[in-house]
Amino acid sequence: MAKTPAQRIKKHGSKAAVPQHHLPPVVNPTTARTPEKAENNGNLILIAGVVASLFLFWYLHLLTLDQLRQLSGGLAMPDSLIGGFDPAYINQLQPAMNEAARGQLNYVHKTAGTLFPLIFGFTWLLLIGTSVARKALRWALWALPLLFVVVRLWGNAAIDGMLAAGTPDAGQVALASGLTVAGWVLLVLSLLAGAAAVFLRARKPRDHEA
Repeated sequence: MAKTPAQRIKKHGSKAAVPQHHLPPVVNPTTARTPEKAENNGNLILIAGVVASLFLFWYLHLLTLDQLRQLSGGLAMPDSLIGGFDPAYINQLQPAMNEAARGQLNYVHKTAGTLFPLIFGFTWLLLIGTSVARKALRWALWALPLLFVVVRLWGNAAIDGMLAAGTPDAGQVALASGLTVAGWVLLVLSLLAGAAAVFLRARKPRDHEA
């Protein structure tokens, strides 16, 4: 039976040969990511965000809100009216939607109506942040998707409150209509900001070559 190092020292004193123990080598000594890997990971997140945003836009505006026309006598939901709406339209829409129909619209606002602006806003913030180097320009472009998220979520709540009111006043209608129009305008401006960010990103290799 092999003796332990302590037994060898006790028997042979300082002449005892004690085997040296070494820790096993580290299989992967570094966890640092290269810039190329970090950029590839960022690109994958951007692609996933863009795909999710496109799907949610289609699901919300081109499918769900359009299907709700069946519960309103063919009248379009306020969210779909890019040019806004007036009290006369709401006075026509409100009686056509019973409590169940208004509940369906409220549910849509809490699900897809919330996910779309949040995912779109996050994706566009990431796109602009990774593409625009100048801090002032980056913040200016960031303001558009940030405002879009705030206005869109506020507009959802304003529309639900307007339709839930027994007789919505002109102020409620004007607020909901203004937020709806502002949401569509900010969506278009955010898309343009994203296109500008992509253009600036494409110019980076040329700038380095120059």
